Amino acid sequence: MRTWTATTITAARPAEVLDVLTDPDAATRWAPVAFELEDHVGRRLQAGTRTRVSGRFAGRSVGFDVRVDKADERGLMLAADGPVGFDVAYELAPTGVGSEVRASVSVRPSRGLAGRLLAEATGALLSAGALDTTISRIGREAAACC
Repeated sequence: MRTWTATTITAARPAEVLDVLTDPDAATRWAPVAFELEDHVGRRLQAGTRTRVSGRFAGRSVGFDVRVDKADERGLMLAADGPVGFDVAYELAPTGVGSEVRASVSVRPSRGLAGRLLAEATGALLSAGALDTTISRIGREAAACC
């Protein structure tokens, strides 16, 4: 399992960043890969939420079962299981000007050729700066809401 991390500062308070992180509509704007929530229309993600997402990645249709483990002003933690697994954490800390957002994504390759290929493609995307871009988008969106 490999983990990528990124950090940004935003003018938004932690609660405003959390609003962006847990809003399914906002997530479609800041996520690095286009996806659809299959069974979670209109409700905010919260601890205990389970939902299914699907999209296209590396030329394949993929689906993931998502479980939200934590969603509060200290951050968001979730796990996604599908052809490859993800453990995702966004840690939020107040600063004098807003918030620091620290993101980490751990990729868990699954068995089989497709799982290994998707894990490698995900690693390439993250190594190319997708996580930095993503948290920058989150920070801008949250600051625009202020």
